[in-house]
Parts: sequence; C-alpha cells; structure tokens
Amino acid sequence: MHSEAFRPDVHDRDTASVTDPAVPGLLRPRALLPGDLVAISALAGPLDARWQQEADLERAVGVLSGMGFRVRVSPLLAPGRQHWWSAARPAEIAGELNALLRDPEVRAIVAHDGGQTALGYLDLIDVEAITADPKPILGSSDISLLHLVLYARTGLVGFHADLATPGLGGAWRAAPAARRAQLEELYSTLLTGTEPIGALPTGPSWECWRPGRAEGPLVGGVVNRIALVQATRYALPLERFDGAMLFWEESGGLASHVWSYLHVLRHAGILDRISGMVVGVPHAVGGLGGPDAPDAGPTLPEIVLDVLGDRDIPVLGGVEVGHAGPNLPMPVGVRVALDAQQRTLALLEPAVRSHATPGPAA
Repeated sequence: MHSEAFRPDVHDRDTASVTDPAVPGLLRPRALLPGDLVAISALAGPLDARWQQEADLERAVGVLSGMGFRVRVSPLLAPGRQHWWSAARPAEIAGELNALLRDPEVRAIVAHDGGQTALGYLDLIDVEAITADPKPILGSSDISLLHLVLYARTGLVGFHADLATPGLGGAWRAAPAARRAQLEELYSTLLTGTEPIGALPTGPSWECWRPGRAEGPLVGGVVNRIALVQATRYALPLERFDGAMLFWEESGGLASHVWSYLHVLRHAGILDRISGMVVGVPHAVGGLGGPDAPDAGPTLPEIVLDVLGDRDIPVLGGVEVGHAGPNLPMPVGVRVALDAQQRTLALLEPAVRSHATPGPAA
C-alpha cells in the first residue's frame, strides 16, 4: 500500500539540486547486468491484433534479448485481453505494475504501448515499492504520466523512450540498419553504464529555433500529458521546473491545441522557470503550416516562439522524441547540456547507479 504522507529516505539520492526538503532528490535505479530480467508490461493499451501487434511484440522481445537481457511478457498482453481502450481495468493494470515493482527478479519494466489509461491508476501505484527497489521504467506517450508522477513523488529517473511494440518492434524495424545498431547501443549503455553518455546523436531534423546554451534536468513528455498531470494532486511542484530542460512532443490533435497546452504551461508558471526547451518532431498534428502543409497555418516554431514571447531561453526543435519515429531516450531528472545553435544535447550524468552504491534504506 502507498501512503500519501510517505516521504522517501534521501539515502543514495542526489540532493545537490533540491532546495525544498519536501521535494525528493533524484532516485536512480540500479544498473542492469547481462542476463537481468526485463518485463514487457501492459501499462496502457491492449495488444491489438488488428494492427498486427503480435509480430511487433515478438520483435521487441528479440531486440531486448539481443541486448543481453532475459524477457518476460505480461499476462495482460494475451491476445483478446481488453477493457474498452485499455488492456484491462485500471486496478488490474496497477496490480500487475505493482507486482513487477515488488518482484526482486524483475530489473526493468518496458511499456508495451501507450494509449489512454495511466490517469486511471495513478493513485494505485505502490510508491514505497519504488523507493525500496527503484527500477527503470521505459515508455513514452501515455507513459509520460508515470514518469512525471513518479519523478514528482519519489525522484525516480523515468526513461522516456520507445515503447516495446510500436517502437522496438515496429519503428526500429523500419529504420536503417545503422540507425538500429546506434539505438541499441545507446539504450543498452544508458541502462547498464554508470558513466555519463555525453552527446546524443544529432539528427538531420534538428533545428535551432532560438539560440543559446543551458544546463538543467530533463523534464517532459507529451505536451498534453504535462498539462493534464498538473491538474491532478500528483502535479510536479513548480520547484521541479527550476532550471529544467523542458522536452515535449505531440501526436494527433491540432496546432491550436499545441498552442493552448503551451499557454497552460505559461499560466502555470512553468515557462518562467525552465532554462531551455527541446521539441520533438510533431506527428499527425493538423493545421500546421510549412512547405509540406496544404494550409496556411502557423509552423511549430512560430507557435513555440509566440507563446514564449520575450523569454530568452534556447530552443532546439525537430529532435527524435515522440511518435514520429524511433526515439532518443530522455531520462527524466538527469542533467543535460543544450547548445541550440550548435544543435547539441548531451547527458551530463548517468541515469542508473552502480551496483557498488548502497541502495535506498529499507
């Protein structure tokens, strides 16, 4: 059971950037070892046979096995398991997630897919199991909510990264072989290495929308999920955004929706606190202008700079974060250095801790 009044022990935490004692310091999971067990779990949507997801899930298992890990697939991912738009009812999904969090054999959890589910079980997560044995949780889209809420409540480094089925099993398969190899090495190093990775591989879509340099902890996800979580009792304290590098992306909806969500962040005071912004490639967003758009709507850079106004922070756009293709991993809470004009983004800290480092106090 979780407790609303529970405050994690600060043992084995990075508290250097924490000024409010009520805000937990950074909680890094233990680094994975070859042969560790990774669970693919139904944290949101079901396994949908109409989209031929069984084959993509099998390929995702192969990708993780190729990294040297053992893989277990969630019972809720049995074909035909579904409740409305979800893999199961919220309590069932939370039960499976909590069982994985409590299982000492499971060393990492990868979300099968996104969807519209996480809001239903944010209050059912065993937070004490996370602080007792923090594990990497990987995923994006709806899983953004988990990363943000668990970072707010425990300081857990969440891995905003490709989902198992549409990502590792789908988008990775469609990518060139050299790109797949690069991503596999990047993900493996992030999960197993205890030294900073440094510069992430720059892509041809990266653009400087506003020049400048900044450093700060990564915080972000789907922009609508960032706005939604701030409307709940699990909202990130504004202190979490002090000097943060806000990264976000959007899929579906309209350009006007993006503009509105960014204004929600402005009204919440978030845009006044961040040190920089990283924007992912938009996916299926209607009403955006540009050379490939049939309408005369605004471009995404125009929308972003319009909302930012005179806030003089660097903005790097077109980064491979989100629904548009294979994702570069964004470990929430880890400090990065951004140089928008040079189009560089570097991880300054490891996302996992060494096995030699004592774990959280029991």
